[in-house]
Amino acid sequence: MNRRSLYFTGPYETSVRRTSVEPAPDEICVETRVSAVSAGTELLIYRGEAPTDLPADETLDTLEGDLSFPLRYGYAAVGDVVAVGEAVDDHWADRTVFAFNPHETRFSVPTDLAVPLPDGVDAEEMALFPSVETATSLVLDGRPRIGEDVVVFGAGVVGLCTIAVLASFPLGRLIAVEPIPERRARARDFGADVAVPPAEFDGALDADADREGADLVYELSGRPATLDDAVDAVGYDGRVVVGSWYGDKPAMLDLGADFHRDRISFESSQVSTLAPETRGRWTKARRAETALDRLCEIDAKSLVTHRIPFDDAPEAYRLLDDRADGALQVLLTYP
Repeated sequence: MNRRSLYFTGPYETSVRRTSVEPAPDEICVETRVSAVSAGTELLIYRGEAPTDLPADETLDTLEGDLSFPLRYGYAAVGDVVAVGEAVDDHWADRTVFAFNPHETRFSVPTDLAVPLPDGVDAEEMALFPSVETATSLVLDGRPRIGEDVVVFGAGVVGLCTIAVLASFPLGRLIAVEPIPERRARARDFGADVAVPPAEFDGALDADADREGADLVYELSGRPATLDDAVDAVGYDGRVVVGSWYGDKPAMLDLGADFHRDRISFESSQVSTLAPETRGRWTKARRAETALDRLCEIDAKSLVTHRIPFDDAPEAYRLLDDRADGALQVLLTYP
């Protein structure tokens, strides 16, 4: 079967190429309806800021090779099943499914890699499933406790989804730090008690007589310089969870007296794997089920700001790279 696939061909360059797909007997063939563009990893690839010798994602069978140009990438595709392999149950026919698949007009996947849409969730909402799953993983890794003060740096799509999940906990205060006013407003809508620009953060967290600084801080801005802000924000014996991936951008972290004497803990959080301390009772399937529950409760669709035809994909990346026209979540649409 013929299809068209989006390729990253060089820094700030993309092209649509004709490729083919041949479903195996245990696979379903899906016509894509919509796919979500990631403003994190995908923008690093688009800008040429990702390490080219790194595997695309060893945990996703739908992503092949490394991050060197040219490459197909993307991991949030939703579409309709138009054909099933001879070893696949007919009940898959005509269903709408999600898959961690690159941006292309048609793809095939084994049924164990396809997620049927839950009742009441449409294709656009389901395209945000990876962001909600990442947020779920971040919260599992952060282990927020009752009454804690939590700060989230960065109110992009993942930051906002993380704020929405955290807002369901009985925290002390939930504070978002974000330079863009429109995103601060969204953070409050998603459950933040306070949303402030970085310059005003010092006055946002009231000091207690027995403690100073936040208990838990998330760094989700994508900016290495924000790591120092996270250290400044967290209190004695506090935790910093780093969900941003900086690619090739250097992170110059000040590990001076405050960090050393305050016994601050840093932890990386990455959705491809589960934290070792959770593996006794958590599996990826359980996390995905939990994320789907959260997706049904979060107003994820409100994060979609732009819908751009697949053939105009360069415009999607330009919008996100320039942060133009209030771009937050950009979807590619397919005829």
